[in-house]
Amino acid sequence: MNAETLEAEPTVEAPVADDGVISDLYNDPFPIYRRLRETAPVHWVPAIGRYLVVGFSAIHTIDHDPETFTANEEGSLMIRAMGHSMLRKDDPEHAEERKALGSVLKPKAIKTVWNEVFQCNYERYLKDFIAEAEPDTVDGQKVLRADFHTGFAEPYAAENLREIIGFKNATWQDIRRWSQDMINATGNYADDPEIWDLGKKAFDEVDDAIDEVIPSLDENTLLAHMISAGMPIHSVRANIKMTIGGGFNEPRDAMGTTLWALLERPDQLAQVRQTGAKGWERAFDESVRWVAPIGMYSRQTTKETVLEGIRLPAGAKLGVNVGAANRDPAQFENPEEFDINREQKPHLGFGAGTHYCAGAWVARAQVARVGLPQIDAQLPGLARDPEREPRAGGWVFRGMLSVPVTWQCN
Repeated sequence: MNAETLEAEPTVEAPVADDGVISDLYNDPFPIYRRLRETAPVHWVPAIGRYLVVGFSAIHTIDHDPETFTANEEGSLMIRAMGHSMLRKDDPEHAEERKALGSVLKPKAIKTVWNEVFQCNYERYLKDFIAEAEPDTVDGQKVLRADFHTGFAEPYAAENLREIIGFKNATWQDIRRWSQDMINATGNYADDPEIWDLGKKAFDEVDDAIDEVIPSLDENTLLAHMISAGMPIHSVRANIKMTIGGGFNEPRDAMGTTLWALLERPDQLAQVRQTGAKGWERAFDESVRWVAPIGMYSRQTTKETVLEGIRLPAGAKLGVNVGAANRDPAQFENPEEFDINREQKPHLGFGAGTHYCAGAWVARAQVARVGLPQIDAQLPGLARDPEREPRAGGWVFRGMLSVPVTWQCN
């Protein structure tokens, strides 16, 4: 449906969320999201200077009405941190830049090119993960223990992305650092100068790496397709930075969340093992719904409008919170629960509309088709570490920070 006209029905101003809401979101945003949704689908949040949209139906409206809710936000922190990428553009400009990606991220290319790359990287980083694990004894059983998040998910996801982009002249550690520093800058609402300095350093290093590698690109890479399509170099740079931001943390965090959710639910893990590839994909989809790795993105109203009965002024900046919407009980039954057997309904973990995530198939392939099934099969007795607590964090971007696991020694 479209945004409501001002005369359609009685309207109210958005309720105001107190400043304490933001400071509490990092550790566990979901109780706060639940409280906000129960009050209204849209709230004004002075601490971030924007309206926070937490209802599924409201976000569906926004994603399918770009004439009223533009992606090209004025004063965008993302544009400052990464440049003006396709994520901050509407069609036709967005469509033209997305077209320049070519087939690099599509299923055919994944099958013919990238699955082999993912497999090689899986084997390389699994070997390192096992070699660096700590021998110990748990309940009389000899085990190896390690942090899955930092020991495997990070290097595996970063190396996959490095090769997809075409950065022969960078390391996976560069990808990880660039991604985090630019992501921190996109959320720098407090205008912390140190965060801007680190973000600017990453910004410049990515530009230098792009300029250096262009003469020797492999034809299958993202950079090669952008250049051959005639994309202007400033747009190439912005879209590569955007890709580094989301293309690393999304598969990394989906991998960690999915594994932890299943280790906490042995009955569902057993079911996934019995159903094979389809089971792992169901678990991946449910994980991305349950904890959206990219939890919020921005939009701006082009005119005064009404959204779900809430009056919004022209030029209103919106925080489109898919992390909250994906747990909306109006859309999902028992939404707070991780359940691979739930009725399958569309979720917003990869966005919606014309801005649906171009890397969704790549994330699915490296996590649900290569990484997790083989990790589970090749580490006997894989289990949560009973002596170490997992940690998760974030709300604009959310994922596991530590996934401590054990498995049996051979």
